[in-house]
Amino acid sequence: MAEEYSNFIHEFIKEDLAPGGRCAGERLHTRFPPEPNGYLHIGHAKAICINFGAAEKFGGICNLRMDDTNPTKEDTEYVDAIQEDIRWLGFSWEDRFYYASDYFPKMYELAVGLIRKGLAYVCELTPEQMRENRGDLTHPAVSPYRDRPVEESLDLFARMKNGEFEDGKMTLRAKIDLASGNFNLRDPVIYRINHSHHHRTGGAWCIYPMYDYAHPIEDAIEGITHSLCSLEFEDHRPLYDWVIQHVDLPAKPRQIEFARLGIDHTVMSKRKLRQLVEEGHVDGWDDPRMPTLCGLRRRGYTPASIRNFCERVGVAKVNSTVEYSFLEHCLREDLNETARRTMAVLRPVKLVITNYPEGKTETFEIENNPNRPEDGVRTVSFSRELWVEREDFMEVPVKGYFRLFPGNEVRLKTAYVVKCTGCKKDENGEIVEITAEYDPETRGGNTPDGRKVKGTIHWVDAATAKEAEVRLYDNLFAVADPGAGDADFLTQLNPNSLEILQGCKVEADMENAQAPASFQFLRQGYFCVDNRNSRPGHLVFNRSVSLKDGFKKKG
Repeated sequence: MAEEYSNFIHEFIKEDLAPGGRCAGERLHTRFPPEPNGYLHIGHAKAICINFGAAEKFGGICNLRMDDTNPTKEDTEYVDAIQEDIRWLGFSWEDRFYYASDYFPKMYELAVGLIRKGLAYVCELTPEQMRENRGDLTHPAVSPYRDRPVEESLDLFARMKNGEFEDGKMTLRAKIDLASGNFNLRDPVIYRINHSHHHRTGGAWCIYPMYDYAHPIEDAIEGITHSLCSLEFEDHRPLYDWVIQHVDLPAKPRQIEFARLGIDHTVMSKRKLRQLVEEGHVDGWDDPRMPTLCGLRRRGYTPASIRNFCERVGVAKVNSTVEYSFLEHCLREDLNETARRTMAVLRPVKLVITNYPEGKTETFEIENNPNRPEDGVRTVSFSRELWVEREDFMEVPVKGYFRLFPGNEVRLKTAYVVKCTGCKKDENGEIVEITAEYDPETRGGNTPDGRKVKGTIHWVDAATAKEAEVRLYDNLFAVADPGAGDADFLTQLNPNSLEILQGCKVEADMENAQAPASFQFLRQGYFCVDNRNSRPGHLVFNRSVSLKDGFKKKG
């Protein structure tokens, strides 16, 4: 049985749902509210698992809502991609799919209500003037428009809505406390003028609500009981509660914050990820080196591995950074149980078994996955000429080398024991062929006479092998904390983050392999079919993770 994880959010929810709690008798209702201005990344996966996972755990429901209050960089491309990623992770919002823009008329109406109550006013300070007048810990903020008459603010706000003023000319500010020690409460802007085209509403609106105003209203309209968000919103919670308290909506959601997910050797900022894409440093949002969910999917990560990773990382109140190797560890655990084993030679050199009859072919059966007997076996062919790894031969071996070298015996996986007899080179001294003799009494790799053979290598039959392109990925950044301090994160890209190998050899039945299939290439690692570039006649495999586990378990 899988381990059941709990956290401080779950404890708060239990208290709230219990008899006498603030939500007693209610059904837990959460939401995941991404802004559609980029693709989701592994940090969003944590938020998805927390929100949808809490709903699953407590028999509640979770909405999906596009926070499309900023029209500048939002696009339907991102809306579609977000839905695809969440479904891929295994979560469903059923018919509860909303847009913040659905509520623009209601938000405007509620803002008018705040003005009428004397709790909001139109301010004409420019952004620069607002910064100059925001005060400090010993001096309050200042706005000469704070005591503007209600009727005047109502008139100006209506004219803002009707498009009479240019961008930046005016804002609507909440009237809270200019001397507050929490600067988020120093009469924050709740509406600004923006004449940009909106991907859903077009030009119907030229004023847009700020997130801190819009988000609590969206939650309240949808009847959200618990608004679970990342830690940077902790200082914004008093403003969230202020909006909930003063607008005329019945629901009273509770905001709870959790620490964001940080992973070494990568960046999580959507601005930086967008820059990597737009400046061509990576091959799109789904580049397998990116921390985006579509990039991880293309690299071969599974939904189970990512959900398991998010569960085991846990939910905390303090930001921290997780080793990328732990994410790899979770994938390796999953693929070890599910991936089919196969043989592939990435840097091939010909091995000729000189005493094997020319024209003869035989077959061997190999388990598809020792951990899943139900997956059965497959048949591989064997003949006089094989492909083996170039690194599996040394003309002059170093100490402790047990693979092919003149006079040494090795097992060919599942097939025979062979003794290396030498090699052939081209005019440049490059080894182009290795020669060996096989022992026909060792079929299946057995040694009836009991002699010890230390080395075992994999191979592919040259007569039936298919060619493939294989892409070996490493960390996108050469440093653990790219962009730390004043460093330009683009100067810290790893120049060796991608190696492309052409002319690799794979087993014949891999010819029709299709994404999202994953395989363990024996002795090499776990690989998946590239879901963008692989096609019949041009196989492309991405290395998902190596066999060696770099994660050091503690305890």
